[in-house]
Amino acid sequence: MEELKYRRVLLKLGGEALAGEGGFGINPRRAEEVAQKVAQIVDLGVQVALVIGAGNLWRGKQDGLDHGMERVTADHMGMLATVMNALALQDALERAGLPTRVMTGIEIRAVAEPYIQRRAIRHLEKGRVVVFGAGTGNPYFTTDTAAALRAMEIHAEVLIKATKVDAVYDKDPKAHSDARRFRQLSYIDALNMRVGVMDSTAIAMCMDNDLPIYVVNLWQPDVLVKLVRGEPVGTIFTNLATV
Repeated sequence: MEELKYRRVLLKLGGEALAGEGGFGINPRRAEEVAQKVAQIVDLGVQVALVIGAGNLWRGKQDGLDHGMERVTADHMGMLATVMNALALQDALERAGLPTRVMTGIEIRAVAEPYIQRRAIRHLEKGRVVVFGAGTGNPYFTTDTAAALRAMEIHAEVLIKATKVDAVYDKDPKAHSDARRFRQLSYIDALNMRVGVMDSTAIAMCMDNDLPIYVVNLWQPDVLVKLVRGEPVGTIFTNLATV
């Protein structure tokens, strides 16, 4: 078996990874593209869990809070939207030949298993991809925080935040030609910089538990393969000094 740096990972996707035209809805072809990228590292022997957001279906602040909706209601709607995305991703993964289980923080037994930590780990040990839906099951917590929590619960070796940008910069590289690209950031510097790629609660949780976070562009060729092999990609958050 190939020597890899990481053998159990949690991949955090935004709902936009599955989006159709205009960044809204679910495009089955996009789900298939994500599934193929996951399959690349599963084929290497990596155990993969995923958390997916719901920005392609529901944005609690824009669609709910800004129109007077109660926060808890808006957050519960967002959690249910992540379950829809999780089911779409499960379908794509299984069509790619990957046995998959969806586990949810809110019990919806007719469509998914309730989240149980030991059962999730057992699925991974048996070579199944696990998709975590419904966030943490609680309002006021983002799917970034859910990803950090689940990563620690399943003893993942790394949390991968998949985005559309290739790394973290000190300013917008599209608007500033002198933008500085960071290969590595300490958790503290990431918090102080208020990096928009991940919320502060998730970063702080990873800092307290020394769980490395990678920020990568999911759509770059073989980026997940390079990451699990230990090749330099994107930006990594660790307890080490910023580079």
